[in-house]
Amino acid sequence: MTRLALAALAAATLAFSCGAPQAAAPPDVTADRDDLAHDDAPSPDVADILPAPRTFRVVTFNTGSAPEMDHDGPPDDGYGAAEAALTAAHYGNGLAWLPFVEQTTAFFTALQADVVVFQEIFHPGECPDVPEEARAGFVCQDWAPGAPTVAQRLVGEGFQVACHPGKPDKCAAVRRSVGTFRGCQGDLCLDGLDGFTVPGCGSGARVARGRVDLVSGGTLTVVNVHGTSGFSADDLDCRVAQVEQIFVDLGDGAPAIGPDELGVVLGDLNTDPGRLAEGDPSAARWLDFAGPGRPFAFLSPFGPEAPPSYVLFNIDHVLSATLTGPCFVPGVTEGHPPVLDAALFFDHHPIVCDLTE
Repeated sequence: MTRLALAALAAATLAFSCGAPQAAAPPDVTADRDDLAHDDAPSPDVADILPAPRTFRVVTFNTGSAPEMDHDGPPDDGYGAAEAALTAAHYGNGLAWLPFVEQTTAFFTALQADVVVFQEIFHPGECPDVPEEARAGFVCQDWAPGAPTVAQRLVGEGFQVACHPGKPDKCAAVRRSVGTFRGCQGDLCLDGLDGFTVPGCGSGARVARGRVDLVSGGTLTVVNVHGTSGFSADDLDCRVAQVEQIFVDLGDGAPAIGPDELGVVLGDLNTDPGRLAEGDPSAARWLDFAGPGRPFAFLSPFGPEAPPSYVLFNIDHVLSATLTGPCFVPGVTEGHPPVLDAALFFDHHPIVCDLTE
């Protein structure tokens, strides 16, 4: 969502809002005490009987940029307005500049995430359509069919990557030591997630689900969402429909995730339910399913006082009904530096959460 769109939406929001328990039975004191005393082995500790709770480090990251950012400002990192114009014209404003890909890869190497979802990540399968003069310094400079995609490069070896049907710029990744996506046999499965196009809301699936068969047993449901951007009536209606895909009907007659499933919803909502619910019906629709008294909870920073993940708004979120745990925002939360040390490129901050069942 552009800053202009968010400003207009914020303005629209302001205009809109102007008996006692029974005692237990006594023990049987007639039992043979010698029989009870002959086994002096210690009783097992409860912690030795119950399995340890599983924890998952999950990340959502919109890796897009915007040409209107001050790319020519200090420091001089080799990426300026000219490169930003090429990114906008040929790379969908997605992460494709090689030095930034390398720095972001180092970020993920240090982070050691288990599950990652991306939005607005350039898919190198589009490189044949990029003119030669727009390739130097970008991933298309030396990419060849069969080489790792940007998403694969960022998370590194040991991960499996699956993408939205019809939307290779939106993908999810899972560490193989944690699990694998059901139905995905290789390291990369384009169209490997479950999802459906919303009529009238563009092509491909902006909401997609992956079922992760866990190495430890059971299934983890991962839902990646990238809401339609904009503030026209049609844009708002599209986002409402996308929320309903998650919680009501993905497109196959059932919600993408149910409240009893071990799972997580992550992504770029392109609205801020904590700030814009009074002026944006799609923001309000999120609150029908998540929040106090609702099955799902916002685990990421939420509310009018929460530090923003995008300009002045919290449009990137992590939710769950069965997992809990703390989250932080690199580049915003104290003690957690941004993805890139100095360069100005990303217009979103990632959200990182350590979730326990």
